[in-house]
Amino acid sequence: MTTTRTEIPVRITIAWLKEQYAAGTLTPEEVAEELVRRANEDGERNVWITPPSMERIRPYLERLREIEPSAAPLWGVPFAVKDNIDVARLPTTAACAAFAYVPEAHASVVERLVAAGAVPIGKTNLDQFATGLVGTRSPYGETHNALRSELISGGSSSGSAVAVARGHAAFALGTDTAGSGRVPAALNGLFGWKPSLGAWPTRGVVPACESLDCVTAFAHSLEDALEVDAVARGRDAADPWSRDVPRAAATPPARLLIPKGRLEFYGPYAEAYEAAWSAAVERLEATGLPVERVDVDLFAQAAEILYGGPWVAERWAGLGPFLEAHPGAAWPVTERVLRSGGNGTYDAASVFSAMHKLQRLKLEAAKLLENAALAMPTCGGTWTREQVRKDPIAANSAMGKYTNHCNLLDLCALAVPAGEAAPDVPFGITLFASSGEEGRLEWAARRFATAVRRPTTPVAVCGLHMRGLPLEPQMLAHGARFVREDATAEKYRMYRLPTVPAKPGLVKAEAGGASLRLEIWEMPLETFGAFVAGIPAPLGIGKVELRDGTEVPGFVCEAVGAVGAQDITADGGWRRTEANGR
Repeated sequence: MTTTRTEIPVRITIAWLKEQYAAGTLTPEEVAEELVRRANEDGERNVWITPPSMERIRPYLERLREIEPSAAPLWGVPFAVKDNIDVARLPTTAACAAFAYVPEAHASVVERLVAAGAVPIGKTNLDQFATGLVGTRSPYGETHNALRSELISGGSSSGSAVAVARGHAAFALGTDTAGSGRVPAALNGLFGWKPSLGAWPTRGVVPACESLDCVTAFAHSLEDALEVDAVARGRDAADPWSRDVPRAAATPPARLLIPKGRLEFYGPYAEAYEAAWSAAVERLEATGLPVERVDVDLFAQAAEILYGGPWVAERWAGLGPFLEAHPGAAWPVTERVLRSGGNGTYDAASVFSAMHKLQRLKLEAAKLLENAALAMPTCGGTWTREQVRKDPIAANSAMGKYTNHCNLLDLCALAVPAGEAAPDVPFGITLFASSGEEGRLEWAARRFATAVRRPTTPVAVCGLHMRGLPLEPQMLAHGARFVREDATAEKYRMYRLPTVPAKPGLVKAEAGGASLRLEIWEMPLETFGAFVAGIPAPLGIGKVELRDGTEVPGFVCEAVGAVGAQDITADGGWRRTEANGR
């Protein structure tokens, strides 16, 4: 094991490395040796296809001796490269051994980073041919989530995200066609920077959908992503998709847009994700920017076009000849997806019809996003790797619910960490803006990071104030958000009170109590008093003991109010009573 003079943290940032190099407490070689050790130690996580080795890294380290650090903004900064992006003299496999080739030159973006002093240390695993959002579609193994190994890492840039999150690199390059540069960021607690289409060249990148592909960056901080962007951005005259899209200065959007209504969440942490989104909305509201709830159906319509329309044929146009010449070489689920674009479903007329529809949606999106930024959950949930194995198509489709629209509508995007949905289960949001408006995303992300949520109190809700029931609007009007389903300790009885409409009365019993289902909400303290004052007798707010022994404020009933009322304890909770029609 290599010993360094300074302990290298898992959370490696560009600024920290620059400080260490300037102080002489670390050298790029010492950093590289530690990163090689970490990558080897994490071998079973399937992060790398061509893992870091000192033999491959040494030529870049030797080159640093010829470069003045002050003239190279990324001098000595180690980065990982998704294995569908060319690094000279390293195999590019796109996670398919039969497809592999060894390029003589770097991809444009890699070339620019190396010229700025950055050190490519290896090639990372991915969903084969960048076709997937789960990180499990690779013959090189399923990439494990950086924090909880049983969960998916997200894809297709799976290895790149996990390499940064596990401390194998300071930043990493990924690609993004349908969300591959954002989903893995969210699932591993990182920033995911997806520039405007064409702003970073894609020359030297194995195409997925060539007209939509973007090269992206994963980093621990927004500042690091911006430093990479400053080097990578700019037109490449040899790249037909490249264009001049200068990054605008950080400017506040006039308003933040969020989806109106209740969003759909999925997977084993669906409720936790819903609660985390509610908390993120509170933080967005605390930024001081006007927050407007808008209909986001146009984004869903655009997302549907990507895999439910002729754009899937673009994938086949790029990879079909290889698959036809190498039957059985591709991962089965990957080949199934790619071949769906070459089965004759889409003719020329359908292509133009989809193009015309998309152009109308682009116009709607441009109007909606004028001087604004849109915030959505990056993912609506996550899955275990085992769950994805059992239903790979449906799980993958769910992961793209809030991402697939982005490149079709020519938007820039920034995935931002937003706390945890559950212990070691990161949650993230994505900010979207029109092409060239990355500055609005930068400003909004910085403000979001420092926004402070209002003090809140939990409230145990057991009746008509629960989700979907008649008095839920009262909870929402007082700024409350649903947190989770729970249950009382086995010490309570529930009665149907003779009110109009009928309501439940929760009473703590001296003996013979049961555990009853309820919901835990969170309400701002500044509105809690007014809410309590409006509760009619015999109901009120008292301490409710939960099944884990904790006590929280919640709806209770005076014992006198339950006299003569129907005992409905056996139903197990008010929802069951409602379902039974009592």
